[in-house]
Amino acid sequence: MALIYKTFNQRLVLLALAGLVALLPSQPAAAQTREIGGKGELIDRIAVIVNDGVVLQSQVDEQVAEVTKRLSDQKTPLPPPSILRQQITERLVVQEIQMQRAQKLGIKVTDEALNNALRNVADNNKIPFAQLPDALAREGIVYSEYREQMRKEMTLSLLRNRDVFARMYISPREVDQMVARQANGAQESGEYNVSHILLALPEAATSAQVEAVESKARDLYQRAVAGEDFGQLAVSYSQAQSALERGQIGWRKGSELPTFMSEIVAKLKVGEVSAPVRTPSGYHIVRLNDSRVADAPVIVEQVHARHILVKTNELQDDETVRGRLVTVRDRIVKGSEDFGALAKAISEDPGSGAEGGDLGWTSPGTFVPEFESAIARLKEGEISEPFRTQYGWHIVQVLGHRTQDMSAEEKRRKAYEQLRASKADEETELWVRRLRDEAYVDFRN
Repeated sequence: MALIYKTFNQRLVLLALAGLVALLPSQPAAAQTREIGGKGELIDRIAVIVNDGVVLQSQVDEQVAEVTKRLSDQKTPLPPPSILRQQITERLVVQEIQMQRAQKLGIKVTDEALNNALRNVADNNKIPFAQLPDALAREGIVYSEYREQMRKEMTLSLLRNRDVFARMYISPREVDQMVARQANGAQESGEYNVSHILLALPEAATSAQVEAVESKARDLYQRAVAGEDFGQLAVSYSQAQSALERGQIGWRKGSELPTFMSEIVAKLKVGEVSAPVRTPSGYHIVRLNDSRVADAPVIVEQVHARHILVKTNELQDDETVRGRLVTVRDRIVKGSEDFGALAKAISEDPGSGAEGGDLGWTSPGTFVPEFESAIARLKEGEISEPFRTQYGWHIVQVLGHRTQDMSAEEKRRKAYEQLRASKADEETELWVRRLRDEAYVDFRN
């Protein structure tokens, strides 16, 4: 059954890509090298040596200009130029370290995958794919540069999946404990707009380092409570990945907040700032910008279905497999063969084949869109014509429909997602710190 289920990471990637045109967090350098003029003028120079690579001064300058414009448009008072340049340079250093690791591991984003991602961007902005370059140009964005920035973002996402997400394990006991804790945390069905500041701690911090960071965190907390702009403090001092976005992590459901943040947010009123809280990655200061809280039973329409999956291979192309399933379907419809028996004999879905193709009762969003669409068109007992998904060719039969209160199941699912999000945020920050600490970095300014 796993063959036709969407993965959690796939959903995350689609959600992230959908907002790229609107958000455009950063843009790549227009050029990493330039020709030297006939008089030997200095056109560009190295700002930082990072292992075997470099960050160029042109990259830093262009990012400074872009971030300055964005913060000005948001009416955010700018930090001192030296601090802003330091934050941006550090972000570029960390990106370079990660890209070097991705290259070392052979992680690449193919042109096909990149084009599919760009099609998703176009679809989510309700424009034809062919018109995307013109739409970006109207926003002052060069399409070729946007493609390369998208490729970089996707590469870094694949790297994080490999180094962070794939190594996380969440036990059933942890889920049980989280369900119990959620009663005292942010409401899982509510939505919260949150900003935060992170003051990172080295992996093996000394007591003196911990004391210094804690003191700085208390000072920033007092300044925020006294009325200083939280976003400007984040831009100036936060070491989180969201620092240059004024510390904003945006709207998240209660179930999607990191565990420590959920418990903090539950105690805050809109506009309030939390006292510093220590986690493995450092000291956090959290601000609740806004909330939309609602709590209601989760009632869903479930469907019970079974299917037969046959894949193409060197001996069977699409037309051959489709024709084979047409014959199989006709035999079932005529009553000469049993669906379950045939599924056990020929289905190539390792999860459901041994169960006669039975997929059990499932909720909306369980399967890939093509499969869900095929199910939605069927009446009970009806068998679909053969159709194709990314996993192969299917015929599917709907066995029944029911309305189900999924509140308990949803609580466990959201508890799992909250644990995953919490671990992902924490583990990503720690992973970035480790990469940064292990790298050779030489600032040339």
